[in-house]
Amino acid sequence: MNLILLSRHNRAAQQLSLRLMATVIVLLFLISLAIGAGIGYAVSPSAQGAMSDARIQELKEQLQRQQEEVREARIAAQDQIGAMALKVGQLNANVIRLNALGRRLTGMAKLDDGEFDFDSQPAMGGPEEPVGGPDNQHSTSSLVADIESLDNLLYEQEQQLTILEELMLNRKLQDRVLPKGRPVTSGWMSSFFGKRTDPFTGKIAYHRGVDFAGKAGSDVIAVAAGVVIWSGDRYGYGQMVEVRHANGYVTRYAHNNQNLVAVGDNVQKGQVIARMGSTGRATGPNLHFEVWHRGKPVNPVKFVQQTT
Repeated sequence: MNLILLSRHNRAAQQLSLRLMATVIVLLFLISLAIGAGIGYAVSPSAQGAMSDARIQELKEQLQRQQEEVREARIAAQDQIGAMALKVGQLNANVIRLNALGRRLTGMAKLDDGEFDFDSQPAMGGPEEPVGGPDNQHSTSSLVADIESLDNLLYEQEQQLTILEELMLNRKLQDRVLPKGRPVTSGWMSSFFGKRTDPFTGKIAYHRGVDFAGKAGSDVIAVAAGVVIWSGDRYGYGQMVEVRHANGYVTRYAHNNQNLVAVGDNVQKGQVIARMGSTGRATGPNLHFEVWHRGKPVNPVKFVQQTT
């Protein structure tokens, strides 16, 4: 069977095969079925279940990521708290050391009681302000920075106090080892250093020390800490004690009635080392006191006059 079509333009007849038409119709029907099947599958419960499972899996993954972020934030916070606790412990140790230094320096400087009390909280005052200042902001990072700044300040103050303590200790040590003060507990200076009239010959002679007249048996004391290098009789001096001190100083204590120390003894400032007498070349009970520095005699008066 043939189908005849007429063209509008040339009215020519065109014949199409019924077999071709049937094939086209079948193809259109199959395409319609495929489209319908696809739409049905998309709206079917099984398809909706597959899509829901994918969404749930995506949400689970997001939740896991958020849980991991929370865990990392918690660990970071714990580390920061631990670091802050460590800093606070260090600050506490620095404060304890500073208080100990302060108490020692207060004692060494002989400050009035109560002027610096390192066993009590320092007095403070001022109007009430919001935490963190006027803007009322004080984050954890700024708190850590404040702790670091305070730690550095305490360290610097500790170093300064340590240096001050060393200076005061050195000064105190020098006070003990350098000649200073009177070599007797009682008596008066009866003869000075330098040229004088010799009491035995009446001629001008050089006197290498000073004399303290007093009562026989009076205490003779060391004017500085040192080591005894002579204890016994020496020509012209009678019974004499000689003590070597720091920085090249030597002191001599002569005309003693009795020496109370021996060679090699360590003596301290103010220690009784002899009893006043008139042995040797002396007109009566007195102490002949000499100060030598690096092998040369120096005027003892300037050392005797130093009382502090």
